[in-house]
Amino acid sequence: MTNTNFTKLEEIKKALNAKFFEREEEVEGILVALLSRQHMLMIGPAGTAKSALSVELAKIVQGTDYFQWLLTRFSTPEEVFGPLSLKDLEQGVYKRNTATKMPEANLVFLDEIFKANSAILNSLLTLINERLFYNNGTPIKVPLMSVIGASNEYPEEGEGLEALFDRFLLRFELDYIADEMNFVSMMKGTGQNQFMPSMTMDELVQLQFFTDMVTIPDEVYETLSKIRNELRDEGIRPSDRRFKQSLSVLQAKALINQRQIVKVDDIVILENALWETVDQKDNVSLIVRSHSQDVVTRKLDTIQEEASEIFSSMQTYASTDAGMEATQKLKSLVADLNKLKKHNQSRDTDIDSLLNKVKAMQQEILDSILEPMDFGAGSEKSTVQMPF
Repeated sequence: MTNTNFTKLEEIKKALNAKFFEREEEVEGILVALLSRQHMLMIGPAGTAKSALSVELAKIVQGTDYFQWLLTRFSTPEEVFGPLSLKDLEQGVYKRNTATKMPEANLVFLDEIFKANSAILNSLLTLINERLFYNNGTPIKVPLMSVIGASNEYPEEGEGLEALFDRFLLRFELDYIADEMNFVSMMKGTGQNQFMPSMTMDELVQLQFFTDMVTIPDEVYETLSKIRNELRDEGIRPSDRRFKQSLSVLQAKALINQRQIVKVDDIVILENALWETVDQKDNVSLIVRSHSQDVVTRKLDTIQEEASEIFSSMQTYASTDAGMEATQKLKSLVADLNKLKKHNQSRDTDIDSLLNKVKAMQQEILDSILEPMDFGAGSEKSTVQMPF
């Protein structure tokens, strides 16, 4: 594995993150899907950069055959798989001309994928799962690497779409940009002129080869077994196939982080893979994180979440009393972080990073109390900005 390939992968990740605000998880997910040759689903309202991210990825991988289609209930097999060849039809041969269509694509983006009707569904399932397309009854191997699916909503029960939903190993929920500063940057078009690095298909194939070569140590297998048992205790039963496919995701995540061995904390990405229904999502995330993240990381995540909630509440209930209460709560979190730092000196960098952010929050709220005009009066909203 050359340093050039590692560097290029890192440059692509940084460039996509600079162009798409608050999409770090999805950017990593789409790169992981491509390196591991798995499929990824993005679920969220219209206008959350689902198709834009996929199109950008297709531009980055030069020489890729890319197919994109918006499915509706009235979509026909011809639109996705190609029209019937009239010349062959005259000979009684039922064959499709697949040029420029999904059976000849390396990378596919299907928008509103759960609108797929029964005429399309069976061929779609076989193509996605087995990388085969039956043309005139003959199975043809397709060059498909990854399908990126998108939907504004989850499929409803009883619509017969469970098998299609199951084909997507990685699933991400997207929402509108939350942070005000990021929203303003997006409105200004910040990052839209970002130079986008590229790679060739040959380079991508080489990266996929090296992904397959990444070592998975025994402790990772053992951790996955523990996660599986705990999920079963909660009545959550991902298939053996899903666990097996997840190994390639872990290998890809390690490679993106410029490692040739999987670490236990790489397993955290599987919070996006091991749930079957929406109501299982939070529980799966909790179980996966409890096994894949160390105690310090979990504590830091909890403190950051608590600090963010305290800070956000100040934007809703802007008053001096609320500000004083918030600063006291943040002061308590600072004390918790200092205590954590005292007992985990090897983690100074991680702890200090969050410590500085919480202190910045505390200071910003204090400044706002001292300058009440910043908070406004009556129903006016606070101008306090989230430091992260």
